[in-house]
Amino acid sequence: MVVTGRLAAAAGVLALLVTFVVPSLLGVLLATSVLAAVLLVDLVSVGRAGDLALSRAPLTTVRLGRSTEVELVAVNNGTRPLRGTVWDDWPDSARTGNRTHTLDLDPATLVRFRTTLAPAYRGDRVAGQVTIRLIGPLGLAGRQSRRSVPARVRALPAFRSERLLRSKVKRLQQLEGRNVANLRGQGDEFDSFREYVAGDDVRGIDWRATARATDVLVRTWRPERHRHMLMLLDTGRISAGRVGDGTRLDASIEAALLLGGLAAAAGDSVDLLAYDREPRAEVRGISGKGLQLRLMHALAGITPALVDTDSAGLVRAAIQRTRRRSLVVWFTSLDGAAVQENLLPVLPTLAQRHRVLIVSVTDPDVAAAAAKRDTRADLYPAAAAESILAERALVQESLRRRGIAVVAASPEHLPEALADEYLELKQSGTM
Repeated sequence: MVVTGRLAAAAGVLALLVTFVVPSLLGVLLATSVLAAVLLVDLVSVGRAGDLALSRAPLTTVRLGRSTEVELVAVNNGTRPLRGTVWDDWPDSARTGNRTHTLDLDPATLVRFRTTLAPAYRGDRVAGQVTIRLIGPLGLAGRQSRRSVPARVRALPAFRSERLLRSKVKRLQQLEGRNVANLRGQGDEFDSFREYVAGDDVRGIDWRATARATDVLVRTWRPERHRHMLMLLDTGRISAGRVGDGTRLDASIEAALLLGGLAAAAGDSVDLLAYDREPRAEVRGISGKGLQLRLMHALAGITPALVDTDSAGLVRAAIQRTRRRSLVVWFTSLDGAAVQENLLPVLPTLAQRHRVLIVSVTDPDVAAAAAKRDTRADLYPAAAAESILAERALVQESLRRRGIAVVAASPEHLPEALADEYLELKQSGTM
């Protein structure tokens, strides 16, 4: 049972009446009896909480940085009106607004309560219990209960680089429209026939088609359009490093989403594996329009694990999941020690079977420190930053000499740089 401030006000009024009108023990007993009787009548008249049916959607999605509304449907299945308050409880990280709702529901009617949420970071938020306080018609007392109404809000990655997707897809379409290179090579697709001209490789002559025609015909080829790509996300402790306004993992997710959308537009199939010492998230065998949404849901709850990544295990998992030759895009760090200890021992095994592209997020503060030399105090940070940049350039050159492409850029420019590299691979026919 709960009581309200109205009961306290009524008790104060009766106390004043007893004090100035009937200042005796009989007056006190009479006033107390009247107050108790009114309280009991009001309590008995309260509707039953069991008559209130609550329901809502089990899952609501929202982009990080935006807000959404979760709807709670309340239905009065009883014969009494239900008056009171409903509190919709959510975690603080959901940044809930207007979680308190006034309940005024007649029998056989329903009402929809909307709670606004703007999650602070990616992942799922599980709703807490709904508190129901039903008050009697006099507003003096009531009953309070709690009920579980399961619901989740999933904060998907913000995907701010989505604005670039349309222009990159348009460029991809232009490349495919004018890329009529008649190349022949392993894994290429048959395109059409044309007449033989001096200098053509005689191995390209199609003798069956020639027998049916009046001229000698040769086959023309084009690069395969529907290829396979595997994205590997390193979710170890390196990915927890702060770069710009977020972590390395946040920047990698942003770039992976743009690359996935571009690959889906190109007709390629895309797999994704987030891994540190074990798989954290996985998307397999998805292509077309549904790919991007699947990637966003898979990456929504991924957070960096404060452990060293098992690079050998990651390569084994990649090889097991990708049998045919594919483009493997590995999101990791290019710090000198990390490359020497984690990447270089396992990259030859992966590069032997697949085309490998290393993607790394660079810290814009390092470049800014290297360029700032206004005062004597700036010289030491500038020298340290130059050392980091030189080491990174040496690592990139070492990887390129091994036949491994590298894309390294700041968080703001990484998605576009990766998309441009993918388009270059498409244009050259290597992807």
